[in-house]
Amino acid sequence: MLVKRVSQAEGVFSPALAAEFAVTNPSGSGSKSGEEAAAPIAPPLTPTVRVRTETLDRFLSAVGEVILSSSQLRTGVAPYAKDPEVADGFDRVDRRVSELQRRVLELRTAPLVRVTDNLPRAARQVAEKLGKRVEVEILGAELELDLSILDRLGEPLLHLVRNAVDHGLETPENRVVAGKPEIGRIRIEARRHKDSIEIDVSDDGKGLDLASVCRRAIEAGLIHPDLAEDLPVEEVAAFVFHPGLSTAQGISEVSGRGVGMDAVKATVESLGGGVELRTQAGQGTTTTLVVPITAAVQRVLLVGIAEERVAIPIGKVERIMEVPIDTIEETAGEAFALIGSEPLPVLDLAKKLRIENSTSGQISVPLVISEIRGERIALRVDRFAGQQEFYVKPVPELFSKVRILSGLTVLDDGSPVFLLDLNQLG
Repeated sequence: MLVKRVSQAEGVFSPALAAEFAVTNPSGSGSKSGEEAAAPIAPPLTPTVRVRTETLDRFLSAVGEVILSSSQLRTGVAPYAKDPEVADGFDRVDRRVSELQRRVLELRTAPLVRVTDNLPRAARQVAEKLGKRVEVEILGAELELDLSILDRLGEPLLHLVRNAVDHGLETPENRVVAGKPEIGRIRIEARRHKDSIEIDVSDDGKGLDLASVCRRAIEAGLIHPDLAEDLPVEEVAAFVFHPGLSTAQGISEVSGRGVGMDAVKATVESLGGGVELRTQAGQGTTTTLVVPITAAVQRVLLVGIAEERVAIPIGKVERIMEVPIDTIEETAGEAFALIGSEPLPVLDLAKKLRIENSTSGQISVPLVISEIRGERIALRVDRFAGQQEFYVKPVPELFSKVRILSGLTVLDDGSPVFLLDLNQLG
């Protein structure tokens, strides 16, 4: 018997369509004469519209131009802004533009579940190959991030989960001996902190073998043997992010696929974020990825090189300083500067970007202290041009193969400025 009732008052279904969506009495028994069991009416669906990606990109670019034009207009009429009516009008425009920007950024976002949905299955597949058992818990997958960030988080998260199963979790037999449940646990938890999303990937395994990490770091020449014993746990653990340093005993179907922890860190840092690692022997390891919610608006440090200006993500800047030019020593084509008590390699940003400039007559050298793939470095520039928050546009196709250029904006004076991905300097 057909028992589903469709309300015509909602204007959703016609009587003919109601019959098509009717269901059979699940109990298999007949209804009482004259009675009709009514199924609950589903809430009306939220209207949606399909938009082609390139159309959305053009719209986002146009909004960026509106934001820029508004800023340029305010700068241009600054001498007249003392008039209360003019100032009030610009304040209203600024509020509308800010609202437009916020709405546009919402169009760029998608929930984290987009890249976490496949992680439990991937973990189980790895565990099955290794004779292990695992459960994966995911929290905060409903949080939304910029699509351009989200799509690049898939590989790092997958590597961290595979790594946790392969190198973190023990076999069921060893877990029982250690007083743990046979089934290992991996917990992926995302939470929002101001304008960033923090994602923890934790396991309850045996923890990182710090002695092995330290030994590999000594073999790689990253640390002097006499200093190794005095290093804090956090600094020893950070060596796993160094390119080429691995504690894996060999290459297998699980490890050795060319996506190491150094690649995880490089990817996250190229998004304007960072990576932290904490470990405790016998208790497990937690890797935390910190990424901005949106890549469309970034705060940057503007630096000048000859007549050009470029932007460096503020998250990559440890400090800025000027040092006397005679404190920079050059040996075998490489330059070093003593910053505090540590000699840091000095990279000339002009040479890296192939920009001709003259340094004759310089008394002091502006330096940007940063980190590239786990190594602290000093970037030599010509001048500092202040900090600014700007709307990042994609790099034009003509420059798309220049990997160091990760974005583009236009300043208030109409000058184009490229955003740099410092991880591509090495």
